[in-house]
Amino acid sequence: MNNVENQIEKKDYFWIYVALATVALVGVIAMVKLSENEKYDPIRQQLAEEAAQMNIRVLN
Repeated sequence: MNNVENQIEKKDYFWIYVALATVALVGVIAMVKLSENEKYDPIRQQLAEEAAQMNIRVLN
């Protein structure tokens, strides 16, 4: 009887561990994505400035 109770508790902890690992993995992926966005921000700014300079209209 005691062995069955131990197995039930281990199964409950197993799903908790799976949930925690999943949350941690999602958090790491989100942090990496945010880091990539910050890394490419200067390039995006430069492209936006170049586009703004190319959009100057010549008035006759």
